[in-house]
Amino acid sequence: MNMRKMMIAIILVAAVVTGAKAQILYRISGNGLDKPSYVIGTYHVAPVSFADSIPGLKAALAGTSQVYGELEMKDFMNPDSVAMMQQAMMLGDGQTLTTLLDERQQAKLNAVLNKLIGADLTSPMLKAQFDKIKPGALLMQLSMIMSVKLNPDFDATNTFDGYFQKVAQKDGKPVRGFETMGYQTDVLLKSVTMERQIEQLMCFCDNYEYDEDFSKRMARAFFSQDIEWIKKLFDERLGTSCDATDEENDRLIYNRNRNWLKVMPAIMKQSPTFFAVGVGHIVGEKGILEELRKAGYTVEGVK
Repeated sequence: MNMRKMMIAIILVAAVVTGAKAQILYRISGNGLDKPSYVIGTYHVAPVSFADSIPGLKAALAGTSQVYGELEMKDFMNPDSVAMMQQAMMLGDGQTLTTLLDERQQAKLNAVLNKLIGADLTSPMLKAQFDKIKPGALLMQLSMIMSVKLNPDFDATNTFDGYFQKVAQKDGKPVRGFETMGYQTDVLLKSVTMERQIEQLMCFCDNYEYDEDFSKRMARAFFSQDIEWIKKLFDERLGTSCDATDEENDRLIYNRNRNWLKVMPAIMKQSPTFFAVGVGHIVGEKGILEELRKAGYTVEGVK
């Protein structure tokens, strides 16, 4: 899995749903649970209208008593949280992006900026906007811009992840998050060296066409609700230093999965719960679905 894919996992066109693999919504039962809970894998730039294409979704939401997301979406609107994230994205005093990158690296970045937004760092206005941003934060922004361009129905004010929490709030049900904005800020930005941030940004520039194609394939896989295809995409490797290390995979995906899995049994035991997390967290041997099965739960796709 390269870093671009991980951004999709953290950050991820209605199709006909057919076959046993065509599901992103799962029922969790057994192992002492009185009532089932549910978990759905989300794609962060999917339009809210896609919810109508997911079999059993409305019944699952109606049959549960609370909703858990990676974050409570209201965290995004909290001024203190927003200020903290903005501060974490900025370079320290005396540092600028154009002093961190050499001429060759700046040329690569400018080429990608022109492709994505039609301007580059030779523009005083764009330079003023981007020059104080950490390379890792810029990578997150560019990845999101690419994903949104490829998924024009995305609405940042009405997101797919937020949809489930809005439904719960409308029905008077509690909404909670596994993590805080502060924790995610540490994971995404504060724990990565500047050298690695620059390398990852250059990887995005060097592999722009691959990343664009990957985004298109991920969207097709998700909107087809083909969990096996999604897993294969996350397992792809470039065979270079652009691939995420085991440590990075743990930090961004698997350690977070383990943290969530520690509390999910008690949450489900107390109250039937609807969990909505990025689809990259539910797939694979160390994904939430398999780990719940190993723990003795029955996990079945909802059809």
